[in-house]
Amino acid sequence: MDKIKTFDREHVWHPYTSMIHPLKTYPVESAKGVYITLMDGTRLIDGMSSWWAAIHGYNHPVLNAAIEQQLKKMSHIMFGGFTHEPAVDLSQLLIDMTPPSLDKVFLCDSGSVAVEVAIKMSFQYWQSLNLPKKNRLITVRNGYHGDTFYAMSVCDPVTGMHHVFKDVLPEQYFADAPGCAFHEPWEEKHLDSIRRLVQAHHTICAAVILEPIVQGAGGMRFYSPEYLKRLKALCTRYDLLLILDEIATGFGRTGEMFACHHAGIEPDILCLGKALTGGYISLAATLTTDRLSRVISEGECKGFMHGPTFMGNPLACAVAAASIRLLLSRDWKKRIQEIESGLINGLSPCRSSHRVKNVRVLGAIGVVEMKEAVDMEKIQEAFVRQGVWIRPFGRLIYTMPPYIIEDRELTTLTEAITRIVCQES
Repeated sequence: MDKIKTFDREHVWHPYTSMIHPLKTYPVESAKGVYITLMDGTRLIDGMSSWWAAIHGYNHPVLNAAIEQQLKKMSHIMFGGFTHEPAVDLSQLLIDMTPPSLDKVFLCDSGSVAVEVAIKMSFQYWQSLNLPKKNRLITVRNGYHGDTFYAMSVCDPVTGMHHVFKDVLPEQYFADAPGCAFHEPWEEKHLDSIRRLVQAHHTICAAVILEPIVQGAGGMRFYSPEYLKRLKALCTRYDLLLILDEIATGFGRTGEMFACHHAGIEPDILCLGKALTGGYISLAATLTTDRLSRVISEGECKGFMHGPTFMGNPLACAVAAASIRLLLSRDWKKRIQEIESGLINGLSPCRSSHRVKNVRVLGAIGVVEMKEAVDMEKIQEAFVRQGVWIRPFGRLIYTMPPYIIEDRELTTLTEAITRIVCQES
């Protein structure tokens, strides 16, 4: 184990981490259910679903079987000129469960790539309509859409972790973050900022892009479904496409299968990822409408100009289809409601801490927002000592546990958060 840790520290570059002063890492031996077992024998209850992806936990027999069965046939085949049953099966499932107008599926590598694909679709759509000047984007502050180039350009320029690239990224238009909390009454003023941008710049903008209902890594903020309803109407009125990034919110996390269902709207383009494969293999999907696909296909290029090498990977498609069927085979909505209740009750004591600014819960997402930024390495060590895996960032201590977590495990998770948050209060 020491050899692994030493080599890792010297040579392996982890996300958002310095190679000179790397954050501490914990060697993992195995994972099963909601438990992660470290190489020193420590068992941790997973409170992060491996960055929101492992909704069924780890080493699930149904998902393992899907991988094993597909592996016997083929692990990969190029998607240019070929198709295969796992890709068609998965695409059919996605079409059936997403808003009705979304009936074209582009399978790609990762969430960030799904966003790149969505942005390219919006640009190529307007180019195909002989409106090439519509090549800018409108978004909201506190958003996060990934780490690839155009995805970075629509992340919050301050909280989106990419300010260092501000001089080389394309410049987009940023409205104020939605100011209406999920459970608060709607006020028309909440749309003022983005309305002004749309009215001023719609002739040179291709689309509005944002995360529906939940802003993830940009602040873990929950906002009113009415904002989405009004924004959709605004996009329709001013001839803008609406791109919804559901990479973090899709597949039940917010209490609806997709967050856009809270508002009852249909985007022009939808990005999916993370939980798509149950956390097994990287895969994402960008869905769009027949109208968009026809316009692009009738344009100058006669096709959409994107083609990842591992697009439609059979292993990933097979396990994604199995993960979706596993989710649908259970009363997932009831379970999310139970997790939500457990998070509300379990995190409520954190409100008594003078260090806490806000506690909020939506679906299977629980957030404790501190008044000041936490020392992530120090607080993570404290959580490991408590037997749980929580990875805070900035001022946010949050949890998005696997849906299979049992009540007693959820209690252990929330008690650990409460204990550490309140220890100095």
